Amino acid sequence: MQNNRFTKYVSMWGNAISIADRKPENYAKDLTLRYPIKPMLSGDRLKLTFDNFCGTEPVTISSVYVADMASESNTPEGAFKGTQIVDNSTKAVTFCGKTSVTIPAGEAVVSDEIEYAVTRGKDICVSMYFGDFTLMRSAVLITGPLSKGFYAVGDYAAGKDLPLDYTRNTSWFYFLSNIEVRTEENARAVVCFGDSITSQAWPDYLSLRAFEEGSGKTAIVRRAASGTRILRQYDNITYDSYGLKGFTRFPREARVTGADTIIIQHGINDIIHPVGIEVNPFRPWSDLPTATQMIDGLKRYIEWANEFGLEVYMGTLLPIYGWRTYEQFRDDLRCEVNEWIRTTNDIKGCIDFDKALRDSSNPAAFGQGFDSGDHLHPSEAAYKTMALQVPVSIL
Repeated sequence: MQNNRFTKYVSMWGNAISIADRKPENYAKDLTLRYPIKPMLSGDRLKLTFDNFCGTEPVTISSVYVADMASESNTPEGAFKGTQIVDNSTKAVTFCGKTSVTIPAGEAVVSDEIEYAVTRGKDICVSMYFGDFTLMRSAVLITGPLSKGFYAVGDYAAGKDLPLDYTRNTSWFYFLSNIEVRTEENARAVVCFGDSITSQAWPDYLSLRAFEEGSGKTAIVRRAASGTRILRQYDNITYDSYGLKGFTRFPREARVTGADTIIIQHGINDIIHPVGIEVNPFRPWSDLPTATQMIDGLKRYIEWANEFGLEVYMGTLLPIYGWRTYEQFRDDLRCEVNEWIRTTNDIKGCIDFDKALRDSSNPAAFGQGFDSGDHLHPSEAAYKTMALQVPVSIL
C-alpha cells in the first residue's frame, strides 16, 4: 500500500566521483564491496546512482543489494566486525529489471525504483559484487565517523556477513555516488563541496549535529575529493588521483536532487601546489593563480549554484603555516581570498572556518589542538569545531 506521506525524491547520501590512485593492482575480480549508510531521511523507495565518470573502459557490476545493518554486538564468530545485516532484510537492486548492469566509460546509471523502507538514523548498507575483471578507477577517498566501507574476496553481496579471513576495511568509495529516497514533501538536502578537508570528517560531524539539532528533514550530501583545485588538474598518473578541477566537478556534483543549499570550501590546493618545474616537473609556477583568478573561479561556482536553485554559503580557507610549501606570499593570497569571502554580497553567508580554527597570536597557524600534524589538515577536534560553525538554520 502506498504511503501518502512520501511524495518526492531527495538525495539522502552522496559522494563525489574522482580518480583512484593509479596502481598496478587497480583491476579487481571476484570482489564484494559493502558500504554502511546512515539515512538522514525516512522514506519508502530508493534509487541508487553508480558512476563510472573517471573510468576509461566499461564496468560491469554483477549484483547489488540493499539491507538493514545489524549492530556490531551481533557479530557471529568468524565474521568481520561491523559487516552484519539483519535477517530477511536483503533486497536486490535492479536496472531496467536486470540484476546486473554495465556502465560505459565516463557515464553513470541510476537504478530502478526499489521499494525499500528506510528510517531516519537506522543504518542500511549497499553491497556490490564484481565477478569479472573491473577497472577500479572511479572512486573517492572519504573519512569520518559515518564514512567506512568493507571489501571481501568472493561473492558475499547477498550474504548476512563478510568472512573474517577474506575481508578488510576501506575508506575508498567506488562507483556508488548517490542514494535518493522517496520522502516527505518538506525534506531537502544540503551539499558540502570541497577538497580533502571536506572529504574528511567535518560533513559527518555536521550530519551528526543535524540528527541532534536539525528539523529531521535535512540530509547532508558530501561532494569532495582530495587534492582538487578550482582552476587546474593533473593529467599524469603521478597525481591524477588528486582529482578533477572544480570547473569540471561543480556542474556535475552540485546538481543534487532536493538540494536547496550548498556550502563551498575550496581553493587551498590552488595556493599550495605550485613549486616550479625545477622542484617538481608536474607543478609549474604557471599554475599559481592570482587572487582575482581564484575569486573569479568562486564567482563561477556561485553562478552555477544560482542556476541550480541553491543558496550559497562559503567557508574561508584554513591556516597553512608550517605546511611543507608554506611561504608568506601563499598566506597573503589565502588571506586576500578569505577577505573577499567574508565581505562579498554574492553569497547567502560566510562560514568563517579560518577564524574558528586559527591561533590568536599567529593567525597563519592552527590554534592549539586544531592541527592534525601536517599543518594543512585539521585535527578531529577541529573538524567537530568546523561542524559547529554552520548556522543551525541550514539544518
